[in-house]
Amino acid sequence: MSLLLALGQNFILLVGIMIILWLISVRIRDVSFIDSFWAYGMAILAGASIVQAGNTGWLGWTIFGLTVTWGVRLGTHLLLRWRKEGEDPRYAKIISTAMKKKGWSFAKTALIKVWVLQIPLLFMVCLPAQIGIFLAENQDLSPVAIIGLVLAMIGITFETIGDAQLRTFKSNPDNKGKVLDTGLWRYTRHPNYFGDFCTWWGIWLVAAQVGWPVWLAVVGPLFLSFTLTKWSGAPMLEHSLRKNRPNYVDYIERTSGFFPMPPKT
Repeated sequence: MSLLLALGQNFILLVGIMIILWLISVRIRDVSFIDSFWAYGMAILAGASIVQAGNTGWLGWTIFGLTVTWGVRLGTHLLLRWRKEGEDPRYAKIISTAMKKKGWSFAKTALIKVWVLQIPLLFMVCLPAQIGIFLAENQDLSPVAIIGLVLAMIGITFETIGDAQLRTFKSNPDNKGKVLDTGLWRYTRHPNYFGDFCTWWGIWLVAAQVGWPVWLAVVGPLFLSFTLTKWSGAPMLEHSLRKNRPNYVDYIERTSGFFPMPPKT
């Protein structure tokens, strides 16, 4: 099977799943759970790739393992958070604004503004994993791939610890309206986003061993980096936190915005 055919089948699979999830979102009138599928979806694409690859070696299984570990862990975390906290205000605002301006129904707005947009973006970010798994064949890990493995594991661990610290902090009613500035959150305002950043650059480094198709797929981690730092990640979240957390401006002044650094005094 050719690489393009394998990627095409993965894309069709992703579209089919997205259509099903869109129908569910219409029924419950909430699209917020798409965040959890962003992670689950990449694990599914990695699984579809390893099935199509057939005979793969340590390299392919390493890429698969990293992608699935990251995706299942993060997807489950986000799904449980959505079940506990309900609709995400960001998506509620996107949907309501578009419905008022365009005069669209909820179903049409959810499809165009959320689900259709996410399909190519999710697929693109996951390209290094898909291509790397399919082309890995029986290769072992090169020194560069080992560096990528370590970087990805650091990212997964960093994000897992950061999410756990935030979950513990939010579970205490006395912390309502306060800012978490201890643990990893003392060194970066977004340990979870930094973890994503490390994970997917690490996966790209592991997969880059297979050659130029993955080198071109660098658009995946590049776009993810842009999203986390300049678009819908940190900027959108901090815009909301500035309004709802009185001490957040002080937190910004002393804490690194992304890469972990010692806090300013």
